[in-house]
Amino acid sequence: MAKVADLFAFVTDASPCSSNSHIDQFGTQCLSVFRSLGLPSSVVLIRNLSCDPHKRNDMKKMCMSSLASEFTEDSKFYPADTKEELHKFMSVFKEQRPSVPHWRGQRPYLMADEVDLVVDDQNPGTCTLYLSGYLRARSLSVNQLVHVSGVGDFQLCKVDVLKDPFPLIEKKGHNMMDSDELPNVKVLHSLVPDPMKQEPLLVENVPDPLGGEQTFPTQEDMDLAKEFNRQKRQNKKAVPRGTSEYQAAWFEGDEDSDLENGDDDMLLDEGDNLQDGNHSDGDEDKSSLAFGDSDEETQADTMMTDGEQLSKEQIEAEIRKIKEAHAEDEEYPDEVDTPTDVFAHKRFEKYRGLKSIRTSGWDPKESLPPDYARLFEFENFARTQKAVLAKAQDVEQSSNEESIPAGSYVRLHVKEVLSDAASKLREVSKRFPVLACGLLQHESKMSVLHFSVKKQDTYDAPIKSKGTLIFHVGFRQFVARPIFSSDAIRSGNHKMERFLHPGRFSMASVYAPVSFPPLPLIVFKQGDVEPAVAAVGTLRSIDPDRIILKRIILTGYPLRVQKLKATVRYMFHHPKDITWFKPVELWTKNGRRGRVKEAVGTHGSMKCVFNGVVQQHDTVCMNLYKRVYPKWPENLYRIPDA
Repeated sequence: MAKVADLFAFVTDASPCSSNSHIDQFGTQCLSVFRSLGLPSSVVLIRNLSCDPHKRNDMKKMCMSSLASEFTEDSKFYPADTKEELHKFMSVFKEQRPSVPHWRGQRPYLMADEVDLVVDDQNPGTCTLYLSGYLRARSLSVNQLVHVSGVGDFQLCKVDVLKDPFPLIEKKGHNMMDSDELPNVKVLHSLVPDPMKQEPLLVENVPDPLGGEQTFPTQEDMDLAKEFNRQKRQNKKAVPRGTSEYQAAWFEGDEDSDLENGDDDMLLDEGDNLQDGNHSDGDEDKSSLAFGDSDEETQADTMMTDGEQLSKEQIEAEIRKIKEAHAEDEEYPDEVDTPTDVFAHKRFEKYRGLKSIRTSGWDPKESLPPDYARLFEFENFARTQKAVLAKAQDVEQSSNEESIPAGSYVRLHVKEVLSDAASKLREVSKRFPVLACGLLQHESKMSVLHFSVKKQDTYDAPIKSKGTLIFHVGFRQFVARPIFSSDAIRSGNHKMERFLHPGRFSMASVYAPVSFPPLPLIVFKQGDVEPAVAAVGTLRSIDPDRIILKRIILTGYPLRVQKLKATVRYMFHHPKDITWFKPVELWTKNGRRGRVKEAVGTHGSMKCVFNGVVQQHDTVCMNLYKRVYPKWPENLYRIPDA
């Protein structure tokens, strides 16, 4: 009801017992939601004023002073104890022109006075939904798509322009407002859409299976690659050390002469090149971190570490004991335990290391999920929005036979609505308002929407990423499973947040139909009895290429420390994992930076070099990132229960 109201009338008690607080907790929550939607014209009706004229005036001033900060400057205060005072208020208000939020004036909308349906014999399970009411804000084209709140987006098969049942100029002695039922309305004329001009109902993109946007190797491709690598290892060529691939082609005919020299060191294969490359990378890391060599490695450093003879259960118990000792470091919620029975490079194969989450590049088209093939993307969304709004303005200003002007009383024939949903909507209309709004071009297509949201102060329960929430965006309401991320606009990559934190704004990204900002957002969380307001915000942008990265932190603990070197254990449990993650930079909770030097033993201990002395009680960490996406909603629309 708040989405379409022309006037808000707030009622407060001015009695002395309630003078300390004119707004209760529920009223505070309502005001917060209404401000997010955009308050239209508002008045405050003051009750229980004193009969004494002097006390009455003082009580009114005290009430106005207490509530002035909660409302806009143009809000008015009226006494409302007697019938005469209410009539005076109505006579003043009917001469004023109400102000409405800007977002409401961009689309035509209708609040249905009557809801009915007719079963479609040609399409079993569907029906034609009839919605009758006053058309507001803008003119509606019969070729436009319409959105019915809680049901979805549809095409119109017909629009009837009816005779106004409540004309402003009435016949003498007859007041239509005295009747609770609508009078029999007369159809003035009807409009039928033009099939050539009607907006198509496109919701999801149909991907081309031959497009090849995402190609994955088959098992046959993997087998061919293994055979090729095997043959390549067998065909060793004798070339001087340091020869490039281009130069090696010149030695193709001189293999025998080179082999006769007996220089076995000249035989290079793929593994030798990889080893040399890793060695050079390590030298670069060392120079970039300005590491200095410490004393020579002792024999104890190369021996098997203390934990390598422990069983799996003993290792897990030891890790728990160490973590309990570091319980004060819980300010890092992204810490995860490396599994002992699975290779870390298999468990975290989708993760990668980044030098900086703010400046490191990430290809937005890389390894996209299958759901992204169902989305629509705009080459330049700002330019598209400008063109769509300009087109809607031209339709509004031009008078043609396809549009119905605002203020007309109309009956919308919404076609191909599911019969179950339409029947439920008809029952709901007896308790709740049923809304329909005209959609702008492209506003039925699915994409990735990003909202700037803030948790409601009165909502105490945690709001987890990918949890099911009810989004009210403008006239729309739908079910979504958002992921939350940092609201840093200048950053190239955005860090995912596991929960919506109170007291600050975050970005909520969802799969949803396109909507053109600005639009207000109200987020509800379904409770045991009824939904509760969980967050409020606004629509920020539509961008499937926005990079949202989930971070995990792998932790290890120094076993022995020698100046700039340290032997670290329990970050990994297999030497292969150390080799895989060797290029990723390390850091400690006390501010040191470092790199992995080599594996020690067979149970995952490793030598590391840092840019300073590491304390024995410090924790060594490694950041890993992967791109995450919202969850596709199973049921996008939801009709409230009657």
